[in-house]
Amino acid sequence: MESAPVFEEFEPGSDCDCLGCIQWRRLGAHALPVRLGGHPAAHGARRALVLAAAAGSVLGPGQAVAAPDAPHAPHAPEAPHAPHVEGAGLRGALPLTPAADDPDTPQAGARAPLHGSPGAPAAARTTTRAEIIKRAKKWVAAKVPYSMDKYWPDGYRQDCSGFVSMAWNLGGNEWTGSLDKFAVRISREELQPGDILLFHNPANPEKGSHVTLFGGWTDYTRTYYIAYEQARPYARKQATPYAYWNNGDRYLAYRYKGVKGGGSSGPAQGAATPYPGTRSFGPGANNKYVTLLGKKLIARGAGRYYRSGPGPHWSEADRAATRAFQRAQGWTGASADGIPGPSTWSYLMRGTGRDVPGGKGGQGGKGVAGGSGGKSAGGGGAHGATAYPGAGHFRPEQSNAWVERLGRQLVKKGFGKHYAQGPGPRWSESDRRGVEAFQRAQGWRGAAADGYPGPETWRRLFS
Repeated sequence: MESAPVFEEFEPGSDCDCLGCIQWRRLGAHALPVRLGGHPAAHGARRALVLAAAAGSVLGPGQAVAAPDAPHAPHAPEAPHAPHVEGAGLRGALPLTPAADDPDTPQAGARAPLHGSPGAPAAARTTTRAEIIKRAKKWVAAKVPYSMDKYWPDGYRQDCSGFVSMAWNLGGNEWTGSLDKFAVRISREELQPGDILLFHNPANPEKGSHVTLFGGWTDYTRTYYIAYEQARPYARKQATPYAYWNNGDRYLAYRYKGVKGGGSSGPAQGAATPYPGTRSFGPGANNKYVTLLGKKLIARGAGRYYRSGPGPHWSEADRAATRAFQRAQGWTGASADGIPGPSTWSYLMRGTGRDVPGGKGGQGGKGVAGGSGGKSAGGGGAHGATAYPGAGHFRPEQSNAWVERLGRQLVKKGFGKHYAQGPGPRWSESDRRGVEAFQRAQGWRGAAADGYPGPETWRRLFS
């Protein structure tokens, strides 16, 4: 009696076009290794197919053996345009169908060196925020097509994690499961251009995992930001709701460990004095941070609140000046209580946000956020633009000089096609449509492009 042969797994030749080899290659390409998050059942199914095929050879053509069921093995989707597995680097893989609310850029790749470079990925390199955004803009300008198995001439993979690897100037191609090793967790309030928003699903990397490069907030509400990302059909830059269109609550903010203080795509974003905590401010506080706060507030246009000083003793002047700065950002209620929190402190120390209306700001802030007329005297404001008069001036049945001034500026900026006559002082649908067109030109959507000018629309229109 012949002894049973020993069966081994083998890889069929890549040039064999028989149905068995084609199915083998598809299954092998689709199933991720367990070490990268692949399901053990998928590999069990693959082995079962090997044994079944081999057993069929021994028993003869008339004694086929049915392959065991593999209830958790990957399956071919019904959707014809489902994405492939990013970063796998294998052609012909059967894609999984993502949920309807997942980005079309699933992750399941592994770390890899730059294309054409031997060896493992190199260590992190230092860079600046300005350089990060500059590199991202190059791919956007070049409209680098999205691909999970192709590489751009610079050696980086043309998917979302390859895009961030390129922007951060990493020494290799990372994936959503490894990018965090090169970064530190930060809060939403700490986000600056060059940071990332990352969602990695370790249970199933193919389902929804994605990463975007943060390019800055679109306006003071901080509900939309400019995202640089690699997605189908090619690299793009667009206004995006925080943290993303879907799975927003699962994204985490990270800052690259190799980023150097200094240069940025926006106002001064260099190294800043860390927030000392709320106990450093308020009645009874007496320390150097109160003095520093006062000096920064005066530089941002709040000097009129101080008759003397500022000094180390907390005073009502410090509270009033802080509240004015917070309100200039569009904050209200507890967010504008006159006590500096982490966000207020960060804005003041880094020179971001908006100056206090009617004062002389010297930190290069982004202009006036509110007020009731007059000129912005801020050195870094909206280039002498008229202060935002308030939302109440731009509503149906309103008639005032601000509406006419708005209309003339829309015409000047090239958004006057909706005016059959005018513009004039009475608010009309032509005004609203002109404003909406301008807002959409900024990349805003939804409530951010409703046709009614807010502080940020006004600032950009008159800047």
